[in-house]
Amino acid sequence: MGQIISERDAQGVTTLRLNAPDTRNAISDQEMVEALLHAIQVVQGDPDCRAIVLTGEGTVFSSGGNLNHMAPGQGLVDAVPAVTRQNYRSGIQRLPLAFEALEVPVIAAVNGPAIGAGCDLALMCDVRIAAESACFAESFVRIGIVPGDGGAWLLPRVVGFARATEMALTGDRIDARTALAYGLVSRVVPDGDLMGAAMGIAHRIAGNPPHAVRMTRRLLRQAWNRDLSSTLELSSAMQALAHATDDYEQALQTMRARVSRRIST
Repeated sequence: MGQIISERDAQGVTTLRLNAPDTRNAISDQEMVEALLHAIQVVQGDPDCRAIVLTGEGTVFSSGGNLNHMAPGQGLVDAVPAVTRQNYRSGIQRLPLAFEALEVPVIAAVNGPAIGAGCDLALMCDVRIAAESACFAESFVRIGIVPGDGGAWLLPRVVGFARATEMALTGDRIDARTALAYGLVSRVVPDGDLMGAAMGIAHRIAGNPPHAVRMTRRLLRQAWNRDLSSTLELSSAMQALAHATDDYEQALQTMRARVSRRIST
């Protein structure tokens, strides 16, 4: 099997599993980056895919960086700093950009430790569900480096500046319940219920009109960094497109029929 295991069910939900047990699902190596980017590209181009569930094979979501490839001359690290900078830009930094551009909603099913870049990978997703055994750490400082994959941008937007600063400067791990209190995840479930809970959300998303889902996901991402005026302008443009779809007509007719039945009874 490859670095990513991809499966799609009859409801249009694609499950992507990080599959690198020898590195505890590290995502910093170029092979994993390319595999994940390819999987995202395939889903983005598939109009029948309605949602993604991202998880890790085994008992770890992702250990983040591959510690065995962090010495000079290995992995992203070159003896020449300028080359290291370029390696990051052409390597792992392509992931947050790809998730940002993606229109298909992504649910992270965090099945175990999400450490360093693994924590940031979860932050790139739209919804995060944690197993009780999950833990999170923005731990780059522990090995003397900074969040080179976009974590300094992602983490404060999810948990707030104060908590992000504490996590990033201490490198401490937080358990799943603390992550829930921080707003890093939206729910915590028993380990055995994790995929069922994540797939339940994915299927509820998949049951909605697909064009509206993709545009809403895109609008939420764009609004994250825009002022109200420009967000309203973008919203009106997307709404004009939504009103012109068959999905809208069908959904409106269905809703009217439901309301009519309620009134008649």
